[in-house]
Amino acid sequence: MTYIAHGAGGGPEVMTVASGPVPTPAADEVLIKVEATGVNRPDVAQRSGSYPPPPGASPILGLECAGEVVALGGSVTGFKVGDKVCALTNGGAYAEYCTAPQSQTLPWPKGYDAIRAAAVPETYFTVWANLFGTPHAAGASLKPGETVLIHGGSSGIGLTAIQLAKAFGCQVLTTVGSEEKCEAVRKFGADHAINYRSHDFFEEVKRVTDGKLVDVVLDMVGGPYFNRNLRCLKLDGRLSIIAFLSGPMVPEADLRPIMVKRLNVTGSTMRPRTTAQKAEIADALRAKVWPLLEQGKAGPHIHATFPLAEAVRAHELMESSQHIGKIVLTV
Repeated sequence: MTYIAHGAGGGPEVMTVASGPVPTPAADEVLIKVEATGVNRPDVAQRSGSYPPPPGASPILGLECAGEVVALGGSVTGFKVGDKVCALTNGGAYAEYCTAPQSQTLPWPKGYDAIRAAAVPETYFTVWANLFGTPHAAGASLKPGETVLIHGGSSGIGLTAIQLAKAFGCQVLTTVGSEEKCEAVRKFGADHAINYRSHDFFEEVKRVTDGKLVDVVLDMVGGPYFNRNLRCLKLDGRLSIIAFLSGPMVPEADLRPIMVKRLNVTGSTMRPRTTAQKAEIADALRAKVWPLLEQGKAGPHIHATFPLAEAVRAHELMESSQHIGKIVLTV
């Protein structure tokens, strides 16, 4: 099969088209003939050498795909050859064929094609676990009627979080880096969009909430936002950290708000979670989110698609942060 290799790591230019054997599904896995695969920040981190795959995972890039089941592991019962599926993979999706545990595999939402289906798993698994999941599973347990601040609102994760929070009856504030992106996120349901380049987001949060602040902050920026995130939270608020695109270090953290306001600070990554933990998320998505996708109340926004062989261009766009929504590779 054809796949994208990234050698020892580096910039986007290290990725090349390569050829290798088609993977064999394990007992609990399906083999998918890939039609499309989503591009995500963890792919960029793995390619650069800062996010190596866990033991036993495919070294090939790619954490989500959509396509057709062409082979089944010996213990697979939930799918059959010919099924159209999308999956949260354990790596290997930048390829013509990819394996995935059956418990992390879901049918295409009704009305979806491969491109839209491939843009769902990584962001929806991540947002559900970190925004709506329970604290014991490192989630923020966002509830209807609460107010949430979502950083990086124009990213794939951000747009997913905005739509789901609104669908479940929450007030949504979000930060983005331009007036164009402010306009875009409002169209996807954000009640208030804050341009962080021209406004201090804490002051804006305080203003638009009349000083009541927010129940939950979903953060992918990291260290530079930590203190202001704590200040944005009301009593019993929750901060969920899912990435640190601007760095992991907080040189002078003020921990007093955590104690005074009884804050819960949590964080997680998706890839190291166990198959059983990911299966719980998949079950919740199928029951609670798939109906929203099929009714058009939520769904991925595709910013751009590229052929698999042009993965370099896709990563360059991802790293430019000029996109709004998802970038997808077609196979």
